Amino acid sequence: MEEGDGEDIIETPELPLEIIVYILSFLHDSDRKDASLVCHKWYNASQDLCFQVGLCLGSKVESLALPGSSITEASLLSLLPRLTSLQRLDLRGLDSLFMSGAFLSREEHRQQVRSALCGLEELDLSDLRYLSDLTFNRLTGCTPRLCRLLLAGCHIAFEFDPYRGCPVGTVEDSSALLSLRNLKRLLTEQKSTLVALDLSRTSITPESLRTIAQVQDLVLKELYLQGCKELTDYSVEILVKHQPGLLKLDISGCTELTSRSVDAVARGLKSLTHLSLSRDWKITEKGLADLLSIPSLRSLDLSECLHISGTEIVKGLKGSSATRAQLEMLNLKSCTYIRDLAVFSLTQLLGDSLRELDLTSCVNVTDLSVCAIATYLQKLVVLRLGWCKEVTDWGLLGMVQKTQCEHDDETGDKGPRFTRTFGNMGFFKPPRMPFEERPKLVTQNDLQQFKQQAGASLLALKRLQELDLSGCEKLTDSSITQVVHYPDLQRLSLSMLPEITDASLASIGRHCRSLTSLALSQCPGISDRGVALAGPYLHRLQHLYLSCCNNITDRSLFLLMQHCKRLKTVDISRCNNISITTVDLLQSKLPFLENVHYRFIGGTDLTLI
Repeated sequence: MEEGDGEDIIETPELPLEIIVYILSFLHDSDRKDASLVCHKWYNASQDLCFQVGLCLGSKVESLALPGSSITEASLLSLLPRLTSLQRLDLRGLDSLFMSGAFLSREEHRQQVRSALCGLEELDLSDLRYLSDLTFNRLTGCTPRLCRLLLAGCHIAFEFDPYRGCPVGTVEDSSALLSLRNLKRLLTEQKSTLVALDLSRTSITPESLRTIAQVQDLVLKELYLQGCKELTDYSVEILVKHQPGLLKLDISGCTELTSRSVDAVARGLKSLTHLSLSRDWKITEKGLADLLSIPSLRSLDLSECLHISGTEIVKGLKGSSATRAQLEMLNLKSCTYIRDLAVFSLTQLLGDSLRELDLTSCVNVTDLSVCAIATYLQKLVVLRLGWCKEVTDWGLLGMVQKTQCEHDDETGDKGPRFTRTFGNMGFFKPPRMPFEERPKLVTQNDLQQFKQQAGASLLALKRLQELDLSGCEKLTDSSITQVVHYPDLQRLSLSMLPEITDASLASIGRHCRSLTSLALSQCPGISDRGVALAGPYLHRLQHLYLSCCNNITDRSLFLLMQHCKRLKTVDISRCNNISITTVDLLQSKLPFLENVHYRFIGGTDLTLI
């Protein structure tokens, strides 16, 4: 229209996204591709899941996860009937679907979904604030053969209905919340297939747990009760009595539990394979020896159990391999009473089985423990030593002085004497002088001897896929460049190591080319030069953390665009020499980038903009 015609320009309102999706559904694939070029909104509509998954892969998709997405009810109802092979459905946090209470309210929709989901085995409805009896029944009525049901963090009324002001179970199905009575009904109806239940972070009471455990003919194999703070030792004893076939039990964060619960588990769950007692602060050593005498036990999480020293764990593992646990995973994070003697004993006893060991924040662990790990646990896949501040270069290199572990007050036993034959370590660190503030630095002559007879250095752990040394502030380039040589390593954390420099990063790039995650936050010695030397080797990198590295500049971001095209996460917060313009360019150039953390770059808090 020519300017000056005197006619008003009438602007048509934008069509809702759902309408555009509906229009595009009538087009063939090639035409829909052309239509997606009209504008940004039409492109977004063309990417709707009903086009991307349902039509192309519907009969092949076995797992669909949509946690926290913005998918509409219409899109999901058009997609689900096409997924005829679906075995796992994850709807965590999709509050928008359940807020209105109308989801699957029409019988025709339920029939379509039921025909597709009749073989669904796992349903994850965790963290849904608006899940009610009505919507729960409609959805689970379409999934008659569930094996696993996850309701962690859901608002479940176990004892009292706050909306009706009466005890649960005295009224009909609620449209406002999910009730224990209704959950029990599902467990009864699907007891022949249901074997795993997750009620973590709910307000389940001891009586409610008893009700669930006593559902007739229900045989649970897995039960997750993480963070259920109202549970007591009595409720665990009842649970064990009525569900003796449990293989996996998570009662972490149940802060009222004591060693009575440990005793009950040790006596009643003779087929247990996985147990988590993390953050159960009242648990002591009592009962752990009996627990470790369960031959089937493979995984034990005692992280943040503050009274654990390891004495009873060792005692329980001293039997023959046929009559005690063959642990593959042991988590002792923040068990500050764990010392070298316990670690030395555990490494010898678990050398043939242990694959994952977490000693994060075990502040009394020293180089002796590191050498014991390298000597006896050569099948380790995951090793976490973060914040073990007494660990030095000497421990990683396998060089320790002739010394003696501390006296064990409980057993009266003296720790092992480390000699020249221990792990064939070759030579030893000179004794510490009282006036020394820092460990003796490793010299070039020391490194030459190390190369000739490395002995029990961390190099022995050839199967490592994850290594965490963050916060071990005494580590320097001397050990990192010589020891961190793992071609299969996928996750490495060296954050908060003030003494490492670009030499370490360059070495990591050359020797750890399978890395998908690398954390170097608060390492002031890392600069653009290190990124330039390592970047060309790290083509698989997906997650990179460089916050508070002030020698990182825009140049590093350009190098990442060039070499690390698979990046999904980048953290450059508090990097003072990076500009927002380059961050924008990084986001536009890397196709898989999902999260960029850049608060306070250039000294500015960009969250306020």
